[in-house]
Amino acid sequence: MTDATVSECLADWLTGLELDHIPAPARQAAADTILDTVCLTVAALETDYGRAVRAAFPDPGGATVWGLGEGRSPEAAAVINGTCGHGEDYDNTFEGCPVHSGVVIVPALLAAAERYGLSATDVARGLIAGIEVMCRLGLVADKAVHKAGFHPTGVLGAMSAAAGVATALRLDRTGIRNALGVAGSTASGIIEYLADGSSTKRLHPGWAAQAGMRAAAMGAAGFTGPSSVFEGTHGFFHAFSTPVATEFAPLLDDLGSRWESARLAFKPFACGTMTQPYVDCAIDLARRGIRPEQVERITCDVGEGTVHRLWEPLDVKRRPPTPYAAKFSGPYCVAAGWIWGDAGLAQFTEEAVRDPRALALAAKVSFRIDPENEYPSNYTGHIKAELTDGSVVESHVPCLRGGARAPMSREDLLVKARANLVFAGRDPAHAEGLAAWADALMAGGGPVAMDALRC
Repeated sequence: MTDATVSECLADWLTGLELDHIPAPARQAAADTILDTVCLTVAALETDYGRAVRAAFPDPGGATVWGLGEGRSPEAAAVINGTCGHGEDYDNTFEGCPVHSGVVIVPALLAAAERYGLSATDVARGLIAGIEVMCRLGLVADKAVHKAGFHPTGVLGAMSAAAGVATALRLDRTGIRNALGVAGSTASGIIEYLADGSSTKRLHPGWAAQAGMRAAAMGAAGFTGPSSVFEGTHGFFHAFSTPVATEFAPLLDDLGSRWESARLAFKPFACGTMTQPYVDCAIDLARRGIRPEQVERITCDVGEGTVHRLWEPLDVKRRPPTPYAAKFSGPYCVAAGWIWGDAGLAQFTEEAVRDPRALALAAKVSFRIDPENEYPSNYTGHIKAELTDGSVVESHVPCLRGGARAPMSREDLLVKARANLVFAGRDPAHAEGLAAWADALMAGGGPVAMDALRC
């Protein structure tokens, strides 16, 4: 029996974590995360929100904005890199709770590396620790953070970035505990962007990255935060989850022997995670030769926890007001997969989301809550299409492509990375160099050179 708080138990593990304790699958997932995250950031630099966030955080400094020659302060670089990396909702996630760890932890740790001159060994330790903590906090949160109206990536990300940076800095138990306590008061991110597809969701991981960096710096300086930040009567989960999460075994059990960070999911499509199996279902039906004009009605069996984000209000979801809103529209994503055989960056432009064919098919899409749906422990897709001749066809996808049950290979990720660099007008050959750089970082060693990140 221990009287230690949750943050103290977590700090005890983090202070003893060494790189050679971390198995190869977790290191590989972290290297793949760097590749995926950096190329997504570069792809978004010249979008409207990419230019806006760069203009909003002009603070000069020596930290790298990936894909640019110019530097920013470490905190500004973390905000810009995290915001652009998440901007197209094409970044990695986690089954169990859809947290986007890469676009929080990679910006935070690489900016911290430049600020503090950290070694590759310590950056790798901190990066994997931050991802691991974020995934495990997602398991604690389950669906409760979304139900409370908050974005798990934003609120859980601040805590996890603090844990990762504090680990990289080799803070002691008290320093890590205080960093986590401070981060609980800097975490933020509401999901009202669902109403109109505005850009605040894009900001949440970048904001969490810099919040975690600042919290770790304050913990290192001796600034105190509540030790009971997670489980307290007025603590983190009391504020950010409905119902209040009180079971912390998923966070603390089997630390160092069970690596959730080895089970990251990488996205084949540039849209909300829970829509992706339905896109694959639609592609399957199109490949069977079923044309959109043959379709009378489409019903998607869905998990109850996805409805308020992807399916309601149904009239709005059938005609998403912006390309970004379309990424969180079950009907539009189904239509995109059926018509174009893809849901990549090209399917979420102004022209695409106004395409009469897509809107006509999306108007035929409805949903049914399936009480047997496994969400959030498994992301499945099931479409039933009633055709104009009276026949019915169905497609079922048993798991998320790119997830733990059907992972993407390194070559799959390189294909995606090259395409994102081409989208940005960059040389796709940079993807191989970046992948090699990420692998070398995860092997540990001396100082970290950032030249590969300029792409």
